[in-house]
Amino acid sequence: MVRRALPWLGVLVIPLLLVALALTPVPQPGEAQPSPTPVPSMSAVYTKVAPAVVQIRTARPDGTLAPAGSGVVVDDAGDILTALHVVQGATRVSVVFADGTESTAVIIAEVAESDIAALRPASLPPQLVAATLGSPSSLRVGDDAIVIGNPFSLTRSLSTGVISGLNRSVQVPNQGRTLSGLIQFDAAVNPGSSGGPLVNRDGDVVGIVTGLVNPTGQPAFSGVGFAVTIDTAAGALGIPPD
Repeated sequence: MVRRALPWLGVLVIPLLLVALALTPVPQPGEAQPSPTPVPSMSAVYTKVAPAVVQIRTARPDGTLAPAGSGVVVDDAGDILTALHVVQGATRVSVVFADGTESTAVIIAEVAESDIAALRPASLPPQLVAATLGSPSSLRVGDDAIVIGNPFSLTRSLSTGVISGLNRSVQVPNQGRTLSGLIQFDAAVNPGSSGGPLVNRDGDVVGIVTGLVNPTGQPAFSGVGFAVTIDTAAGALGIPPD
C-alpha cells in the first residue's frame, strides 16, 4: 500500500526556513565590514621587546667571570627579572642594556622554588624601555613561542617556535628540587638564554626562560625548553598576576 506524505509537513518546514533566513544578517550596500585584527610580524615583535632585554654579567668568588645570561626590564624603575641560577653565588653583578649602557646591579629578590631573581641596576640608560607583561593564562598549546636572549653571548638573538605544553614539572639537576607550573616550548635556547623573556605574538612577556632538557645531559638545545610563567616571576617584585 502506498502511503501519502503528510500534508502538514511542508507547512511546518517552510515557516522554519523563513525564520532562519530572517535571522541571517544581510550586508547592506556600502556597509563597512569589520576587518580582522592584523597579526604583528616577527620583526615587529622583536622591535617591541628587544630594547628591554639585557645581558647579565657576573663574577665568581674566585674572581673569574661566569658565562653571561639574560634578563628583561619589567617596570619604569628599571627592575629586571632573570633566572636565579644566572646570578646565584655571584660576588658582582652587572647588566648591559640594549643601548650599551652598563651598570652594576644588586639582587633585590630571590624565589628559589621558581628559579627567579629580581635585579635593580645602580644607573639607567637615557631611554629606558620596559617590556609589557602578558597573561600566561591565555596561552594554548600550538601558540607562537618567541624567545629573545643572549645565547653564547650573541646579544638579543631571536628564536621562534610554538608552545609545546603547559603546567610542566622538571627536576633540577644536582639540586634535588622540582620546578612546577612551567611553560614548555620548542624555540631554541642555549647557554646564555636563561633569564630572557618568552614572548607571545603580541610582543607581551609571558614567561622567563629557566632552562632546557637534553637527554644526553649536555647543555645544548634538543627541542625542549622551559619558562617560568610571568605571573610567578613577577611575584618576586610584588607585581600581582594579570
